[in-house]
Amino acid sequence: MTQHSPSNRARSARTYSVREVAEILGVSKSTAYECVRTGQLPAVKLRSRILVPVEAVEAFLAQAGPLEF
Repeated sequence: MTQHSPSNRARSARTYSVREVAEILGVSKSTAYECVRTGQLPAVKLRSRILVPVEAVEAFLAQAGPLEF
């Protein structure tokens, strides 16, 4: 089976695995799973797999704005 990086799959994939989302966002897998668990990133469960729509990741990044410290 051939491994595909998120950047190679982005044009054809409709969903990402949580691991791919973590790589795209530059966070740990546990942080990505937490975003799914809390609803920050919408996802679907297909048997034992959790899949995040590409559009959900794009919308998540598009909502980014200035941070208040």
